[in-house]
Amino acid sequence: MIAAPDRTPLGRKFFDRPVLDVAPDLLGRTLVRTTEDGPVELRITEVEAYDGPNDPGSHAFRGRTPRNEVMFGPPGHVYVYFTYGMWHCMNLVCGPEGTASAVLLRAGEITEGVESARKRRLSARNDRELAKGPARLATALGVDRALDGADACGPEGGPFRMLTGSPVGPDQVLSGPRTGVSGDGGVHPWRFWISNDPTVSPYRAHTPRRRRT
Repeated sequence: MIAAPDRTPLGRKFFDRPVLDVAPDLLGRTLVRTTEDGPVELRITEVEAYDGPNDPGSHAFRGRTPRNEVMFGPPGHVYVYFTYGMWHCMNLVCGPEGTASAVLLRAGEITEGVESARKRRLSARNDRELAKGPARLATALGVDRALDGADACGPEGGPFRMLTGSPVGPDQVLSGPRTGVSGDGGVHPWRFWISNDPTVSPYRAHTPRRRRT
């Protein structure tokens, strides 16, 4: 018999650790997103770690800016950025305040509020694709820049809550290069995912974008 996911909230101490400890430990956890249409719940299946000034692939590699301010803490808050002029991506800030590390949520399984997620992701061919990729995940959960800085460890009633869920064992966790990261940051095997999970996004190496003439 499979045990039901644990509904115990994850406290801030969970996130107040090095990013490479937090990232794989998020796999199998439950993220609750409260919306006007009701709650949407996500079982996290794929993440990427970004380690601030130690990581050329991180938005905070060159220091603090208005865009990345939330990455500097406190831990347990949500960092949302806008990319390619059309998509939002959601991260969870971790490490001691001032360290600017965060975990990108790359993919997951919508376990509650599926109908609400389907309305936001009309192009999804099936429910496995609702949150299969970071932009799809943010869209399915109704996440945009207005939620940048929201607390995922706050009291019930906020836009986000992190629950213990069903964490997976080390034998189920795989790792490899991060998707689409170029240069020195592209070599880090800091993408973590649940082995054989159908909601995990396909790996794509960085492809330089051509400038429009």
